[in-house]
Amino acid sequence: MEAVRLRIAEACHRSGRSPDEVTLVAVAKGFPPEAVRQAAAVGIRHFGENRVQEAQAKLPLLADLSPRPTWHMMGHLQTNKVKTALNLFDIIHSVDSFHLAEAISRRAPPSAWVPVLLEVNIAGDPAKYGFSPQELPAQAEAVRRLPGLDVRGLMTIAPMAEDPEELRPVFSRLRQLARSLDLAELSMGMTDDFEVAVEEGATIVRIGRAILGERSQP
Repeated sequence: MEAVRLRIAEACHRSGRSPDEVTLVAVAKGFPPEAVRQAAAVGIRHFGENRVQEAQAKLPLLADLSPRPTWHMMGHLQTNKVKTALNLFDIIHSVDSFHLAEAISRRAPPSAWVPVLLEVNIAGDPAKYGFSPQELPAQAEAVRRLPGLDVRGLMTIAPMAEDPEELRPVFSRLRQLARSLDLAELSMGMTDDFEVAVEEGATIVRIGRAILGERSQP
């Protein structure tokens, strides 16, 4: 973990930022509860999951952790799992359609605001979910009008690339979109490319392998 934090700090230094601006989220998908406990013991406070079903089985086994971690939902969320997700997660990164945003709004707790990020398919990958950059401005405005949602920023999953530098335009484009919409949070960057993402303005990086090791599950 310290090696990852150092790399984040160095990327921040190169881009004239403070490391305090970047939230490190350990992606616990495919890892057992004990791996989460070990990461929490060395100071990780934010954890991410990609699947509601896995989180539903794992999180109750970690309910005694103190301080309580912040749980991030990062994978594609089906509308029929929204109610369960809202009981498990503190923030949802993967709002990838207006239909899903409506479902979350309908099930938001009374007198509460659900923190969400809008997922953007910057590269136009047909295998990935998310708003296109072209439709995002109008869709973001519509989502922001829904009750019970606190739209905090944008998220993207970058394509695979041998050289992380190839992904700089992807991260830069997301930063430009967030700025045009006056959104503060940028969830971008994973184990193989997070340093470039931080240089381009990431405020949340999602790291699995570099913190928790190789997954025991796919």
